[in-house]
Amino acid sequence: MDHQIAKQVEQVAKRVEEQIDSELDRLNNLEIDDLSSLRQKRLQEMKLRSKKQMEWKANGHGEYFALYDQKAFFDACKSSERVVVHFYRNSSPRCEIFDMHLKVLCEKHIETRFCKIDAEKSPFLCDRLAIKVLPVLLLLKDAIAIGRLTGFSELDNRDDFSNDLLEWVLGNYDMIDYPGDKETRPTGKNSLAIKDILKANAKKKTIRGKLDEDSGSDLE
Repeated sequence: MDHQIAKQVEQVAKRVEEQIDSELDRLNNLEIDDLSSLRQKRLQEMKLRSKKQMEWKANGHGEYFALYDQKAFFDACKSSERVVVHFYRNSSPRCEIFDMHLKVLCEKHIETRFCKIDAEKSPFLCDRLAIKVLPVLLLLKDAIAIGRLTGFSELDNRDDFSNDLLEWVLGNYDMIDYPGDKETRPTGKNSLAIKDILKANAKKKTIRGKLDEDSGSDLE
């Protein structure tokens, strides 16, 4: 039995070695024209990426903007392919936590536009989008809502979730170009300075109203 396993391992190792040798031969046999073609292709890709980045910057990517009215919301959704909109309420600790994370991600993922809008000043949008609990991250692709994060339910239901976890969740919605393994869920607590926000959140009493803050339970 041990002999059979050893033989199988040897066969697998031999196949891997043959694949490596084949790839090395292919690279060694590349002619100057082939290398030049690869270089030109890479340069073209870099130019296109640079052009795209300038377009993104012109559309407000790379910064975390507040949208001051509903028209600005629709304009933002139409002008960018991927948009993350934070529906927030002033003085809400959990909204402030999302703010801190999104300010980091907007600079890291310029391919996506990150912005926020005051839910209490946007009753038409909230009614149309059935937003009744805050905070909400609305996820839009090509001006179509493809998902939402309501409160921290997808973020381990804890206020001190990590920035890496939010990035991973958005990556699995294909809202950003996620650089890691989408199958591996990040672990660890938030490294951002949210101590004061968490303290305020612990003291805050839930206020029932038209728009309620998510507290990890259903609304009555």
